[in-house]
This record gives sequence, structure tokens and C-alpha cells, in this order.
Amino acid sequence: MSIDKDLLDRLMEGRSPGDLFGKTGILAELTKALAERALSTEMDVHLDEERAEEAPEGQNQPPNRRNGSSQKTVTTDSGKVVLDIPRDRNGTFDPMLIAKYQRRFPEFDRKIISMYARGMTTREIQGHIEEIYGVEASPSLISAITDAVMEEVTAWQNRPLEPCYPIVFMDAIRVNIRSDGAVSNKAVFVALAILPDGTRDVLGLWFQANEGAKFWAKVLSDLRNRGVQDILIAVVDGLKGFPQAIEAAFPQTRIQTCIVHLLRHSMNFASYKDRKAVAAALKAIYTAVDADAAELALVEFEESDLARRYPAIAPSWRRAWNEVIPFLDYPPEVRRLIYTTNAIEALNSKIRRAVRTRGHFPSDDAAAKLIYLALNATSTEWKRSVREWHAVRSQLAIMFEDRFPMA
Repeated sequence: MSIDKDLLDRLMEGRSPGDLFGKTGILAELTKALAERALSTEMDVHLDEERAEEAPEGQNQPPNRRNGSSQKTVTTDSGKVVLDIPRDRNGTFDPMLIAKYQRRFPEFDRKIISMYARGMTTREIQGHIEEIYGVEASPSLISAITDAVMEEVTAWQNRPLEPCYPIVFMDAIRVNIRSDGAVSNKAVFVALAILPDGTRDVLGLWFQANEGAKFWAKVLSDLRNRGVQDILIAVVDGLKGFPQAIEAAFPQTRIQTCIVHLLRHSMNFASYKDRKAVAAALKAIYTAVDADAAELALVEFEESDLARRYPAIAPSWRRAWNEVIPFLDYPPEVRRLIYTTNAIEALNSKIRRAVRTRGHFPSDDAAAKLIYLALNATSTEWKRSVREWHAVRSQLAIMFEDRFPMA
């Protein structure tokens, strides 16, 4: 829709910015005028629809008509506006623009939710709203607006999932949550899945003070109850009890440890001047053509001066060897994708930025609410398709045959 520029020029003629955008400026007047025009149009449609309906047999009821108006003060994103709400004689008119018991335009609520999702505290939002819009928003109002999101969170946490996910990355962030009068440091586990078409989706959030086989059994049971029948590859970073739990829930799933995390752990033992040499020696292991070649590279490293200088590195690879070996079975395209959990770490970093300003949360639900909103605020970034997915998909279809669901 185009705007008449001559009309805009006439509206702006001789007016200062304060006259245009202040609390009593022309923008507020236009908001009031447009809203009341829309409400009047809604009333016309409502009355026409009622008149089109036939009156019940035997009743001689006069047609419904307008019956004046009543005033209502509503909060918009540019301040408070007093609207004249039209009434009808039968009292059946319920406008869609601003419902009977509604006191805020939806856009106002969306702005508060957007600020909350970006990590602003209730007090910070209150100050911002008052400073920018000249509107007093109490902490209880802000909490009520953001609490309304919990229905969405519950629905999202319980939504049906796909029968099969080619790759699922599992990782955790830590948040402080108050429970029974004490603040505890809980892990929030996030599952980021790659769908058959290459797009990504967060499957859910799970809170736990300590991870273990029982906790993972509960998480995986939740995925099964929501419709997941198979996961081809699960990429994790040393999650305690996860291998045993996933073997019970999804016995065909291949578990892959994060190679990058293993490398970082190894680098912690090496001095700065030797890190390049250590990295080069370890690269020969995880870039080997197969498991036999990787075994030879590991033995060669174990017999080197570097291994004798840093005796903790080689045993750490030996302990994780069963989780490293599957990586060597994959073609280069798949290796590049599952080499690291960076995809989910990038997602978690955005969540951390949102929760960083909070000392602690009063409950799991409060933390889930903020994390859900933070995920929504950045969804365009983490939902996009995986790079070069067509090549990865072809390799997965060959490797897993009938198990791989073609998009």
C-alpha cells in the first residue's frame, strides 16, 4: 500500500519532532483515529452479519443496531491512547482489534517479549518502556506477559517429532536455579537435530542436576514417546551414561564423540611451543583412511618424544577409542559435518548470552521460558540448511540404506 506523500507533507508542515512523536503528538492522534475507524468498520460488519441471519420463528425482534460508545485506555508501543469503543444494543459485539478485556495492543506485548528474549531483566524492561514510550509497566505486568509464553513452551516441549533424524547433536549449558530455598547449578541439555532435508531443529530442553544413565533413559524415552523411532548418528561430548541409555532406546544408533573436544582436551596438557607439533601428530590419527591406519598413527604417537613428554595425551585417546573408531568409517563429507559439536555450541552461546544477566532463575519453568524465547529470537540462524547437505545426504543414504528417510 502506497502512502500519499502530499498528505504526509501537509501533516508534517510546521511541526517539530515532538509534535509528531511525543505522547500527545500526531502519531498518537493517528493511532487513535485509525483504531477507531477499524473498530467502526468491525461494528458495521458485525451488524450486517446479524441482520443477514433470519430471526427465530415466532419472534418479532427488532434488528440489532449501534448504541453509542464507551471509552477504554489502551497501551500501544507509542504510549497510552484513549479509544471510543462502539457498542451495540444487544451487547454481542466483541471487536477483534482490541478485545473486551484487553488493555494492550498485541505489538506492545511482542516488544516486551522480544526484550525479555534478548536477556533484559524485568526491571530493565520496565525502565526501557517508561523511558522510550512514557508508559508505566509494572514488574507484575511484564511477568504476566512473558508468563503467557509458557503455554507455547509446554506445547513445543510436547509436540510430535519426526520418525527418524539422520544426525542429533547433544550438549549442555549450566544455569543457576532456586529450589527449596537454595540455588543449585543445573545442566540444561539441548538436542539439535538435522532433518532429512538438511534443515535443523531443536527437539527439546531437559533439566538435570547430574547426568547419568537414568537421566538419559528418561530423555530418550521422551523422544520415543513423541514419535522418534530412529536416530542414525548421535554426536556427543563425553556425556556420562549416554552410550548405555541410547543403546537401550535406539540400539542401531551410532554414537560419535566430538573429535574437536578430544583435541582440546589433549592440547590442555601440551605447552604452547609444542601445541602445533602435537596437533599435527594427532591429526594423522583422525584423518586416517580407516581404523587400521588410525591405530598405526596412534601407536606411532605413543612411541614419540611428544607422547613421553606429555604422557596423559595418548591414554585419553585410548579411553575414547571405541567412540573415535566410528568416525573413521565415514566418508569425508560426513566427517566434516560430525567432526565437532560446534553447531550446537554456537546455539548454546546465544542461549548463554540471554541467561548471563540472570543471577539465578526461580524455577525450571522460568529458565525454560527464557531459553525458548532466545531460541525463537535466533531461529533464522540455526534453522537454516546444512552446507553441502546434498553430498552428505547421498553418503548417508548409501551407508544406512533403508533407514535413511529421503526428504
